[in-house]
Amino acid sequence: MAAGSPSPERGPEQPPPAAPSAEQALLQARRALAEPGALRELSALLRASDPRWLLGSAGPAAVGELAAALGDLAAPPRREQDGAELPGQDAALAAVAERAERVGAVFLLLLQKLEAAGEQQRPGVAAVGPGLRRLLGHAFVFAVTHKDQRPWTTARSRVVARELLERLVQAAGCGSVEEFLRGKEGDEEGRFGAVMGLLKRELTKDTWKRNPASKDVFSWALLHVSRPWLCPHLEQVLPPALLLSDDFQEENKVLGVRCLHHIVLNVPGADLCQFNRAQVVFHALYNHLYSREAPLIQAVLLCLLDLLPILERCQRHQGQGRATSPWDQVLQLVLTHMEAEHRLALRRVYAGTLPAFVTRLGILIVRHLKRLERVILGYLEVSDGPKEEARLAILETLQCTIEHAWPRMPCRLPVLLKALLRLLWDVHTEQGPTPEPVRAVLLHRATQCLILLDHCSQGQVKVLLQGVQSSCEENRVQECLRKVQEST
Repeated sequence: MAAGSPSPERGPEQPPPAAPSAEQALLQARRALAEPGALRELSALLRASDPRWLLGSAGPAAVGELAAALGDLAAPPRREQDGAELPGQDAALAAVAERAERVGAVFLLLLQKLEAAGEQQRPGVAAVGPGLRRLLGHAFVFAVTHKDQRPWTTARSRVVARELLERLVQAAGCGSVEEFLRGKEGDEEGRFGAVMGLLKRELTKDTWKRNPASKDVFSWALLHVSRPWLCPHLEQVLPPALLLSDDFQEENKVLGVRCLHHIVLNVPGADLCQFNRAQVVFHALYNHLYSREAPLIQAVLLCLLDLLPILERCQRHQGQGRATSPWDQVLQLVLTHMEAEHRLALRRVYAGTLPAFVTRLGILIVRHLKRLERVILGYLEVSDGPKEEARLAILETLQCTIEHAWPRMPCRLPVLLKALLRLLWDVHTEQGPTPEPVRAVLLHRATQCLILLDHCSQGQVKVLLQGVQSSCEENRVQECLRKVQEST
């Protein structure tokens, strides 16, 4: 046999198999994610690969698909359409919490590789931007889903999620989560639109309760986007906020109302008036005024105080008269509920917002004086605890009412004077837990109301108090009466 001739026992040498492309490798990894040990193998593949390998011809698309699969793998277990938990939910939650830590580590590794690829970028290599953009939205949703204490998280998964959120902000070249979502000043568009695009299918009427994390991610992201960056996304954020506020669970109602309040504060009134959006929000809020839950009533009233001026301008532009003022409509219902309310938590909430309504209506508060007077008298009689929040707020309401509707006060002088004198005596003599600074504020505000009543009644209060002051032996009450007599 001639030298160098091939041996009959050996066949022709085969060329080594070609290395898989980024698209093929990531596609295989994505399909195998549900298998045991798949996350560990994916981590090993990413660690061993050159960063630029992720930026092949189809790399960015494959990165986005892998990120979506990773997010689905770590998503909380689905629930029934009405939010009820499925059988075996506890075991499913524990499994998700365990996977979340490893999924977060893979997200961090992907982010690290994409950042390194950007540093090694050379002419002829695809830009790193598309790959990073495909990753950021899915990684953000994962991080917000797992960063706080929830049934589907553990202490370790929360640490990884918070680290990932911080790294995402840095990788995008931003200084805060707000900048990450809204975009830089005069620069590229933020990521909020992409995040809302990912959440869109989870925030419909039939799906939002099936994923228990969707409302948290939506509300957390929404509350980090302010004016003027929120306006372009109004069509995306208003329907989910209304859905949340319309739920039967109080927790979801309060969350939805807070989202609506944020939208009202950060979207121009002209945009809210278009297509009757402001009217739709008003009706959603107004229906909640029949609730008996203090946290919900407080959130609704605070939102209404900012929405009603916008709605009023809308009606004015549409040529509707003042008789249809939504301020009157809301205040009438609030006073009706206040008059019969006995729960202290609700009394505090109602009383706390009443001064703002009186101030906003101004002289037009005379439309509600009869009912308002009954409410003021009833609330001044009852102590609501050490902080006396309801009484203090009602005294502020009375002061605002006297200032704005002073021509109508002289005829109510006997009733109001009697109530204020009784309050002075009760505050001084009551042996309750009210601290001394709170008593002092109560006495001061009651005295100011007496002074205002004296001014608008042309000195009648001074005349009526002469006999009371001479017969009163309590120093603190005498001091209050002396201030009234010396007022000019």
